[in-house]
Amino acid sequence: MIDADYCPPDEPLRVIHADHAIAVVDKPAGLLSVPGRGADMEDCLIARVQGLYPEALLVHRLDRDTSGVIVFALTRHAQRELSAQFEARKTKKAYRARLWGHLQPKEGRVDLPLAVDWPNRPRQHVDHANGRPAQTDWKVLGHNPDGTTRVRLFPVTGRSHQLRVHMMALGHPILGDPLYSEGPARDFPRLMLHAETLRIAHPETGRGMSFSAPVPFA
Repeated sequence: MIDADYCPPDEPLRVIHADHAIAVVDKPAGLLSVPGRGADMEDCLIARVQGLYPEALLVHRLDRDTSGVIVFALTRHAQRELSAQFEARKTKKAYRARLWGHLQPKEGRVDLPLAVDWPNRPRQHVDHANGRPAQTDWKVLGHNPDGTTRVRLFPVTGRSHQLRVHMMALGHPILGDPLYSEGPARDFPRLMLHAETLRIAHPETGRGMSFSAPVPFA
């Protein structure tokens, strides 16, 4: 489990790109995308971004314990255009992760519907009767001597906790996951999940742009 000061308030904001319409940053692990409930949950990524770009508007989110590329709009028009791209699945996202065990085969797709696990929220779970469609493609990058697997994950849909639940459903939970891993798989200093690349069309020009952030774990 990531402790409360995993991402200290004085940690510099890592800006990947900024122009008149968008700001793209590398979110650190352990930081909420938006404020949570309570005074102790007010520190969040959008507040830090607005310290540099007061006009910044939310477009999408990453889980608190996930690091990596996230884009903010700097105008209402940019927010509408980018939100429409995410809704229509026109953006391209790739994540890096480390999993428990040796995942095989080398690539594949998880196609399992997801729903909120109400008695245990915020956990999600596979629900064939009431879940919303969810698909994740994966590609194995290598197997480590410690019995873990390095993968690149490509979410086709964007359900809450999708990558985490889908990997758990395969029997290979993401290392360090405080919600979905158990035993030795949980005993890592952070959730080993990172939003490595994001491709969007610029909301003003329509030009395709790709952004990336270095993976902070091996």
